Amino acid sequence: MSLYDEFKNHLCDKLIPFWEKLKDEEYGGFYGFMGSDLVTDKKAEKGCILNSRILWFFSNAYMALKDESLKEYADHAYAFLTEHCLDKKNGGVFWSLDYEGNPLDTTKHTYNQAFAIYALSSYYDAFGVNEALKTASDLFRLVEIKCKDEVGYKEAQSSEFFAIENDKLSENGVMADRTMNTLLHVFEAYTEFYRVSRRTEVAERLKWIMDTIGLKIFNPAKRRQEVFFDNDMNSLIDLHSFGHDIETAWLVDRGTAVLGDEHYKKLLTPITNTLEAEIYNIAYYNHSLANESENGVVNEWRIWWVQAEAVLGFYNAWQKHPEENKYKEAALDIWEFIKTKLTDKRDGGEWFWRTDKDGRPDMEKPIVEPWKCPYHNGRLCIEMMKRTR
Repeated sequence: MSLYDEFKNHLCDKLIPFWEKLKDEEYGGFYGFMGSDLVTDKKAEKGCILNSRILWFFSNAYMALKDESLKEYADHAYAFLTEHCLDKKNGGVFWSLDYEGNPLDTTKHTYNQAFAIYALSSYYDAFGVNEALKTASDLFRLVEIKCKDEVGYKEAQSSEFFAIENDKLSENGVMADRTMNTLLHVFEAYTEFYRVSRRTEVAERLKWIMDTIGLKIFNPAKRRQEVFFDNDMNSLIDLHSFGHDIETAWLVDRGTAVLGDEHYKKLLTPITNTLEAEIYNIAYYNHSLANESENGVVNEWRIWWVQAEAVLGFYNAWQKHPEENKYKEAALDIWEFIKTKLTDKRDGGEWFWRTDKDGRPDMEKPIVEPWKCPYHNGRLCIEMMKRTR
C-alpha cells in the first residue's frame, strides 16, 4: 500500500467515523468528553477550542476527499461556533460552554481567538461562505486591538478584556505572561487567514511574528525555542518542548511559503533547520519522540500530538533536504509507532492520549476532552496526503 493510501485510509476509516459519532444533534456542536473506557459524557463542558478544531478538521477533510457528506459536519460545527461560542456582547470567543451551549468559562484567551480564525478561514476556503471570512476578519481585528500591546500578544483576559492570570497556557510551575505556544498558533491562524484573504495587514503581522520568533523566541545558543516568558519577554524556565519545536519547524516553513517573501525565508529557514536537527538528535529514540526536557530531565511520555507533529516535521525536513534520508526514515518510523502503539484498536476508539516510551498506553487519560481533538492527527493525515500524492 502506498503512503498516500495509508494516510487516506487512516483518515477515512479511523478518524472521520470517530468524530462523526460525537455530533450532538440535540444541543449542537460535538460532545466534549469521552473517557478511556470509550464512554461519552453527553453533559460534559464543550470547549470552544475543541469545536474550532473540529470545524477545521471537517472543512479540510472535505477539501482533501471531496466527500459531500462531510459538509454536514462542518456546517454543524460552524453553526455552533457562530451561534454559541462567539460573545455577541463583548466580542471574541469564549473558552468553554456547558453541554447545552451556554457560556461556562467566559475567559477570552488569545489562543482561542486564533483557533477560531484558523477554522473559519478553512471553512470559507472549503465552502465559500463569505460570512465565515467576515467573522474571521472581525476576530483578526479584535485580536489586534484587544489582545496585543507594544511588546506582543497577550494571553488570558476576562470576558470584557481585562487581564487575568494565564493559568490555561501555563505549566511546569510557572505563571507566564506570554508564551511561545500562543504566538505560534496566532502565526498558524494568520497564515491560513492570509492564504484565503491576501490582506496586506495580515502579511505585516506575519512578518512581525517571524521577527519575534527569530529575535526573542529562538535561543541560538541552546538550539531551541524558549517556552514561557514574563511580560518583557524574558524566559522564565529551563524548558525544551520537543513537540512544539518540531511543529514550529514545519509551520514556519509553510508560513514563509504562503507569505512568499524571500527575506523571511532566508531569515527563518536556518532556524527551522536547526530545530529539526536538534529534535532529531536529542528527542527521537524508541521509534518515537519524547515529550520535553525541564532542567535537563526528560519527560518520556509519548504524547499523541507530539508524535503527529514529529511525522510531519521530519517529513518536511526531508523534503527540504532530500539528501538527509534520516529524516524520512524517522517520519516513517514514528508513523509505524503511531499505527501499532498509539492508535486505539478497540472498536470505537481513536488515538490514546499518550503511551510510555515503550508504547504502553496510559489508560487514565481520556480519549476526548477540550484539548484532545482531531486537529493534530487529522492534519497529519491531510498534510501527508498532499505530500505523498
